[in-house]
Amino acid sequence: QVQLVESGGGLVQAGASLRLSCAASGRTFSSYAMGWFRQAPGKRREFVAAISQSGDNTYYADSVKGRFTISRDNAENTVYLQTNSVKPEDTAVYYCAAGEVVSALGRYLGQGTQVTVSS
Repeated sequence: QVQLVESGGGLVQAGASLRLSCAASGRTFSSYAMGWFRQAPGKRREFVAAISQSGDNTYYADSVKGRFTISRDNAENTVYLQTNSVKPEDTAVYYCAAGEVVSALGRYLGQGTQVTVSS
């Protein structure tokens, strides 16, 4: 099992950048695919980005492609989400996720960190 703790959320203006971090503990971090989901008020949770165990493969939702970058540091047991050129519609609670494979992402979820983008 893996425990996930997000940090880095906050209130930013549209067009700004923010880096979210997720620290993992428990079983071997490098054996898990990692990713991020988000949930805006009144909406369903949606996929944002994912990264393979080695970091060689990354996947993004169309809504964030070209603006967000996911990365991981297996030595530090941490996954990051760099968010650039944020928009008000990026406002949501962002959840770190882990799974044995990318398709099983979400088996483990953190508590979430709030990102609010003002216009």
